[in-house]
Amino acid sequence: MNLPQIVEYARSGITVGSIYAIVAIGFNIIYACTGIINFAQGEFLIVGAMTAISLSHVLPLPAAIAGAVLVTALLGGLLEIVFIRPVKNASVLRLIVVTIGLSIVIREAMLHLWGETVRSLPYFTGTAVSTVTILGAGVSLQVFWVLGVSAVIVAALTLFFRFTLTGRAMRACADDRMAARLCGINDRWMVTLSFMLSAGIGALAGCVISPVTQTQYDMGAPLAIKGFTVAIIGGLGNSMGAVAAGLFLGLLEAFVTSQSSAYKEAVSIVVLLLILVFRPSGLFTRSDVSALRTA
Repeated sequence: MNLPQIVEYARSGITVGSIYAIVAIGFNIIYACTGIINFAQGEFLIVGAMTAISLSHVLPLPAAIAGAVLVTALLGGLLEIVFIRPVKNASVLRLIVVTIGLSIVIREAMLHLWGETVRSLPYFTGTAVSTVTILGAGVSLQVFWVLGVSAVIVAALTLFFRFTLTGRAMRACADDRMAARLCGINDRWMVTLSFMLSAGIGALAGCVISPVTQTQYDMGAPLAIKGFTVAIIGGLGNSMGAVAAGLFLGLLEAFVTSQSSAYKEAVSIVVLLLILVFRPSGLFTRSDVSALRTA
């Protein structure tokens, strides 16, 4: 394997790993506030991308993406209010099953709305053949958008949780919901907001990756599995750990695929099993694992 090939595979791994990290962060936001894993997180990426594609036919691309993020965030909040909130005093397992059911319902709804056609947003800069040469390998300009948007999302969430009143209220709910409630914080609204925030950033990630990977209605479940794997590797609730784990899994998949594409889907499952057996708390666990506490 020569240097341009190594750069090409590394580029692919970092790009995909960044998206895995954003999916994992979405898992962490909801987990920190509710203690449950939202397996509909992958569907939010596809809903966001598909909505943006539809809106792009009548609106400029930036407005279409902004509209898609807003619509998906509202959908996330609506799903929490209608399906999660009424299930009072339910076990974590029951709530996880609810999110799996929601994932299936959303996927079937997308099938009826958009069909099986593979779609994609236009490239944000240049075209599909526009590249920048790095160490002899051509890198698509859209890759820089993926990396840049992913970095902005992580930085913005860190600032939001650390310096805003709402972010601090969500951190308080993550620490102790009863104590937060006694202090006057509406913990139900914080949970709804966590679903909206998770859905919104998922939609943005789906939009930015769409020109590179293209988008189809059934792509959400594999993304959810990869995002869950990354969340476990990074330590549930640890968003910075999710970033490192996302890049790790993306690069591992890329270089394994360079030897045989048949093993690509097996990589995340094998890594997940190894982590659950030998390091169930994750590779990057801190003593305080809540993303909202450590943001």
